[in-house]
Amino acid sequence: MTATALDPALPALQAACITAGVDSGGATLMRASENSLYRLQGGIVARVTRPGQQAVAAKEVAVSRWLASIGFPVVQVAEGVEQPVSADGRAVTFWHELPSHTAGSPIQVGQILRALHALPLPTDLTLPRLNPLVRLAERVEGASQLEEGDRAWLAQQVEDLSAAWASLPLGRPWCAVHGDAWGGNIVSTTAGVVMLDLERFAYGPPEWDLTAMAVDRESFGAISATDWHAVCDGYGLDVTTWEGYETLRAIRELRKVTFAWQIADQDPARVDQARYRLACIQGREGPRPWNWVAVVS
Repeated sequence: MTATALDPALPALQAACITAGVDSGGATLMRASENSLYRLQGGIVARVTRPGQQAVAAKEVAVSRWLASIGFPVVQVAEGVEQPVSADGRAVTFWHELPSHTAGSPIQVGQILRALHALPLPTDLTLPRLNPLVRLAERVEGASQLEEGDRAWLAQQVEDLSAAWASLPLGRPWCAVHGDAWGGNIVSTTAGVVMLDLERFAYGPPEWDLTAMAVDRESFGAISATDWHAVCDGYGLDVTTWEGYETLRAIRELRKVTFAWQIADQDPARVDQARYRLACIQGREGPRPWNWVAVVS
């Protein structure tokens, strides 16, 4: 859709394009979620963060350049621009648009994660330690449509799962992890598989990456048993057999619940879905898998 004056990220995009010498004319909004993505002329995509995310955006650029330098298939930064560009309190980065692509197949997801987790850590880039509960307390506190009893319950979940995360049982050695690994962020193009959306990239337990697809199977029924086995075959491990899996599953479910409440503040039509998700993790909607629907298009 064409970007409009009502789009809260548009002023940052326009200001950043002036700074970077990039033409913002005819910008089209591709997606508005945690970040806003715009298609620009010349095969460039601009990514505009929420306010205050300059450090995260700088990490994304650095990670992309590192992975590209060692031949790992990753979305490419548009060179010739000093990035990220700060504008209107937000960070803006510029990327080469991918060719036509589809979600990565389950076996492709497993294979690229195995390759990523086998990489030696970069020598000239310090990856942040993974914090899977980042911003959850802020989401809970800021959700204006939450009833106070539910707010207190969610806040306690954040506290309890933070403690559980700090005492995870021993698993595989920590390594570079994508942080949000699923078929939408590991895509299949005519040139091969490409990893994108590096916002959560970090140093952490490889099991965290594998849990994303496991939760899609076990909690949401979004992929079949056959597809889940393909992920395991591609990687060489079934993470659901690890004793720390239930903690990681609970954290991922909580992230999706609090995200729904964040979106509900922007779009009241999503309040029912947010309430349903909350009821599920509170044990009021029966056992997994649950029928959750997307809160962003």
